[in-house]
Amino acid sequence: MASYDLFNGDADGICSLIQLRLAEPRESTLITGIKRHIRLMDRLIAEATLQPGDQITVLDVSMTKNLDALNQALAAGAEVFYADHHQTGDVPEHPLLHAHLHMAANTCTGLIVDQYLQGQYREWAIVAAYGDNMLTVADSYIKRHGMNATQRQQLHDLGIALNYNGYGESLDDLFYTPEYLYKEAVQYPSPFDFISDKPEIFNTLSEGYQADLHKGLTIAPMKQNSHLTMIALPDEPWARRISGVLGNELANRNPQIGHIILTENQASGAESLTYQVSLRSPKARMQGADEIAAKFAGGGRRAAAGIGGLMSAQLSQLWDVAAEAWKKSLLPE
Repeated sequence: MASYDLFNGDADGICSLIQLRLAEPRESTLITGIKRHIRLMDRLIAEATLQPGDQITVLDVSMTKNLDALNQALAAGAEVFYADHHQTGDVPEHPLLHAHLHMAANTCTGLIVDQYLQGQYREWAIVAAYGDNMLTVADSYIKRHGMNATQRQQLHDLGIALNYNGYGESLDDLFYTPEYLYKEAVQYPSPFDFISDKPEIFNTLSEGYQADLHKGLTIAPMKQNSHLTMIALPDEPWARRISGVLGNELANRNPQIGHIILTENQASGAESLTYQVSLRSPKARMQGADEIAAKFAGGGRRAAAGIGGLMSAQLSQLWDVAAEAWKKSLLPE
């Protein structure tokens, strides 16, 4: 019997698996990657010959994007634990599928796993929530558990740093591979001990984040109105790393505005220029990002979503769709 752990390479995916394996230790083959590599079940099907009784854990990747491969795994007799907060599609009804799926705008996979484990490793769930920009939820747990301002800042900064490290065109853009970060962090039941024992990791990511964020904040919008801003980042490693977390930071600073962050894809010439797109719904009404992305073959969740390979000729259409959606979302109910 083989075991496989599939997880998104961002803070939420990493922290979700940390909680599970601290509570339920298991020797597993790890399958992960940069944040936007979400068809992890396809990779599993391609790389492994599944047998009845194999155990598969899938965390923080859309079931919609993995549905065909998931059905193949179930048909092969593998048992699948699936926790996620992105679009689900038609969830298979199968006795070997244990699905924990919640798409509320104020949850993330780390919080779903925390609920499943009844709060056994809640500090890691808080890190996941901060990483996924669930600030209000994370702060409520901080208050509930009596943590001080310094502890709050440490968990916040770790979540941001882990999330920041997940963005890039390839693993070469990242400071650390998600697999390496997971293996280092899972040794610690408390993230405070991880920060204390591994300062080089924490400091490298935090300093990289601050430096890249500073560059991102200096980029003037290419287009904006009263409820939407579009920013285009260059084809450079720092820009690919900061694309998603820049959107989170701008959303927090301007909660009444939706944000579109464009990053030029590598090796796309002037005649075939394409963009990686990060969408952030207005924080004041966290909805719409997933539906906008879906119109352009992208995906995600209500508050945050992404599109891969958007053609430059589609920029005007994307602007119009997002402007209309978020204008309506901000109207009084």
